[in-house]
Amino acid sequence: MQKRELNKSGGSSGGASAPPAKRGRPFGSGHGSAAAAAAAAAAAAAADNTAAPSTLLGPSLLVHNAFTAENNKRIVHAIQSGLKSELTWALNTLTLLSFKEKDDFRKDSNNALTRISGLLDALLTVIDDWRDIALPKEHVRAPRVRNLGANLVVSGFGHEYEVLGSNSTVPHPGLGSGSGEASMLSNVSNLRSSEWWLDEDGLFNLDDEGRAERQQCAVAASNIIRNFSFMQDNENIMAVHRHCLETVFQCIEDYIAEDEELVTNALETIVNLSPMLDLQIFGSSKASYIKMTAKRAVQAIVGVLESPVKAWHCAAAELLGRLVINPDNEPFLLPFIPQIHKRLVDLMSLPAIDAQAAAVGALYNFSEVNMDCRLKLANERWAIDRLLKVIKGPHPVPEICRKAAMILESLVSEPQNRGLLLAYENAFAEVLFSDAKYSDIFARILYELTSRPNNKMAAARGIWGM
Repeated sequence: MQKRELNKSGGSSGGASAPPAKRGRPFGSGHGSAAAAAAAAAAAAAADNTAAPSTLLGPSLLVHNAFTAENNKRIVHAIQSGLKSELTWALNTLTLLSFKEKDDFRKDSNNALTRISGLLDALLTVIDDWRDIALPKEHVRAPRVRNLGANLVVSGFGHEYEVLGSNSTVPHPGLGSGSGEASMLSNVSNLRSSEWWLDEDGLFNLDDEGRAERQQCAVAASNIIRNFSFMQDNENIMAVHRHCLETVFQCIEDYIAEDEELVTNALETIVNLSPMLDLQIFGSSKASYIKMTAKRAVQAIVGVLESPVKAWHCAAAELLGRLVINPDNEPFLLPFIPQIHKRLVDLMSLPAIDAQAAAVGALYNFSEVNMDCRLKLANERWAIDRLLKVIKGPHPVPEICRKAAMILESLVSEPQNRGLLLAYENAFAEVLFSDAKYSDIFARILYELTSRPNNKMAAARGIWGM
């Protein structure tokens, strides 16, 4: 994932330095960015020029610098209340406060929103509540009568008020009516009502409208958490917050059945936190909410890597490449190396240049880990051919081509790989004489292949007893 470029603006007062560049969405996830940019430009053109700096490409909104300090408890309590109006206000407020684009002139927004006591846990509870009532993966669901919340006052979600004020004889599960319940269960001919009662799998037996609203709240909460992960002050807190990591990995694990935007936000969050993420946290003594394990987490990432969605498999490739840099994560990733290498090599064959970039970036980090990774990559079918294809293409990003060449140089450093790489000696020589940008790397590759075989083999015999 490429980091967003830092625009230097001259409109900020007081000589304050511009905020640091932030990581963007995964490759391919910004399919609607053109339309959004056009809408933002139109809104900026319509706005008063004196109300916003000239370099701001969208409508500006001034947030008082004391807003968070004065309303932090109210925001947390509104989320914890579960009431639709309060929850909507809190989520809208946090979405505004947590989002900071480059060249953001809202210096008064709080960069450490997760430091507010209970805020991160409250947001995670919104996602957990949705996942508790979300549809399971099974296509056929067994009938289950839900009585929880049958006699409670309406919560505001769905059409509860309409059913409450109507004279309809159809009972509503969330309002509770003993006689209505008995008549509904006994009336087999009323297929609609009986299915509604038996098939609904919600905490308060929400109707379809209520479920959709709960889902929107969960997506909004995940978007806020994603925005939090872009802020350096929050990364240190979120990377060691087990409940946060477990919820995010569970959303990634259920990518087939879960809401697409929720999965995308979860992926972006964990990619932002990956430089400081230690998978050993799932085996620590910290309180666990979902019983997530390090092996399960890696399996979830590998599962998304196999996804046909470009934004997802590119983000998963970058995530794996970042995780393997941490030596503490290697024991959890090494068992999946063959599967990871195979999929990354497949991604290099795709015409999408961002998929190729994500795959090369991940393979570059894996090739620097240990000898076992280099040996397995060299023996992966089509790996050498597709690395050369990226270089000869060439890929529009020169750094990607250089990384592909450096991967080949790492592979040739292992004596056991030289027999495989000697078959590509002519291809290496062709790149050496045709492309001056990478000639130094391929000169070293050919030198290793042809000039120093005996010394390397002697060292290998001394170590491995060959």
